[in-house]
Amino acid sequence: MVGRPNVGKSSLVNALVGTKVAVVSDKPQTTRQPIRGILNGGGFQVVFTDTPGFHKPRTPPGERLNRRVADAVSDVDMVLMVVDAAAGVGRGDAFVAEHEVTPFAGPKVCAVNKIDLARGRREVPQLAAAESLGGFEHIVPTSATTGRGLEDLLALLVGLLPFGPPPFPPDLATDLPIELRVAEIVREKALALTWEEIPHSIAVVTDEIDRDPRTGLVRVSCRVLVERESQKAIVIGRGGEMLKAIGTRARPELEQLFGGKVFLDLRVKVMKDWQRDEAAMDRLGL
Repeated sequence: MVGRPNVGKSSLVNALVGTKVAVVSDKPQTTRQPIRGILNGGGFQVVFTDTPGFHKPRTPPGERLNRRVADAVSDVDMVLMVVDAAAGVGRGDAFVAEHEVTPFAGPKVCAVNKIDLARGRREVPQLAAAESLGGFEHIVPTSATTGRGLEDLLALLVGLLPFGPPPFPPDLATDLPIELRVAEIVREKALALTWEEIPHSIAVVTDEIDRDPRTGLVRVSCRVLVERESQKAIVIGRGGEMLKAIGTRARPELEQLFGGKVFLDLRVKVMKDWQRDEAAMDRLGL
């Protein structure tokens, strides 16, 4: 699954899989690495690879994100490009199509997403604009929010899948390690609550997960990393209010993930200018 930032790729993956496997935010470049969502049905298994938004990079992390997309596309059976009907299909989509869709030798499908937000008569022009990008076997109007078009899209994708054994066990919704799923949930809540200057500077690392065999309580410890002391102060908030709010929002999802009560310990640390440090980005798995 490819597309420019903020077209709704992660929301579409979650809607198709039927459970939340990818974090969602209105901030660009929320997805920082390919995340696989696995859907098992009658006689099929579809593995959706959600990728970072492909864009013209201006920073080292941006260049890394684009490389992640290229690596992901090189190892799939088909490409599903997602465009945004509400924002309009434009040059950014053409850039993605040129670099990540046109060179692909296998089946190519386009989902014109957020069709529920395309008011009036804008739907048909956006479908035509998507078709002008060229090379798609099918173009499907979809809405991850309302569910429109998802059954049709899934039927098309299943029909294009090659025959073979399922690559993952039938009870798995994602192959993302539990530590990374925890970190992504915390980062999603931090993105939703912090100011605009913060999001790209936030990274989260899960340090410890420990379940008490007597009580079943799961203790989770995470570091929220920022690049400057001023950002640390914002993430902590006055009297620790912001950090508490992040934990409060994250805890219900973590309890659903672990199937029981969770004690969440969040600590904010400064890793100075980590977005400009190749070694730091390696350590963070970016």
